[in-house]
Amino acid sequence: MFPDLGLWLTKMAILAVPMLMAITFHEVCHGYVAWLLGDPTAKRAGRLTLNPIKHLDPLGVLAFVLTQMIGWAKPVPVDQRYFRNPRSGMMLVAMAGPAANFSLAVLSALFIYGLDLIYPGAGPFWRHSVITPLAYMGDASVQVNLALGVFNLLPIPPLDGSNILAGLLPAELSYRYMRLGSMGFIIILILAATGLLGRILLPVVQTLYNILI
Repeated sequence: MFPDLGLWLTKMAILAVPMLMAITFHEVCHGYVAWLLGDPTAKRAGRLTLNPIKHLDPLGVLAFVLTQMIGWAKPVPVDQRYFRNPRSGMMLVAMAGPAANFSLAVLSALFIYGLDLIYPGAGPFWRHSVITPLAYMGDASVQVNLALGVFNLLPIPPLDGSNILAGLLPAELSYRYMRLGSMGFIIILILAATGLLGRILLPVVQTLYNILI
């Protein structure tokens, strides 16, 4: 029991910082792009900050603890009435979140390559006490950000992918499609419970991971 608990705590410690960074940057980028497009709502709400406490959602944290991969933050408030073109504006805001995660995944991979360059010249203490844990966290960051990026691109309301798809559909069809938002969370739970969510996400995440690492 205790060895398993120790392993779980170690894994959570490695995943915690990458996960907090991933969800924080995801939400901040949503709000920042909305602000660039003329919507001050997120800024007024104090959400254009890298302080993770401002973005944490209890259910999202619980999901992360249970899945050790997928979690979410409180959605950044966006008022599309400020946009010149609400449909294209919402598309850009939606794309900003996954784009932030994919960018962090690339930067994390570069961070690991940088550690590899340092590793040969590092002494035993630095290798085992500093560089190896940082490498594990970098690797976790690649996986977490790829998983969140791909997950949020699923066209299931209210995930980012649904807002991207809605911007491409005719107005009437888009309206009907987005009305499914109340059912979206239930659909995600069913996909997760049946294992279909993992079958959808893992091959894509693994392919992207193999490209980066």
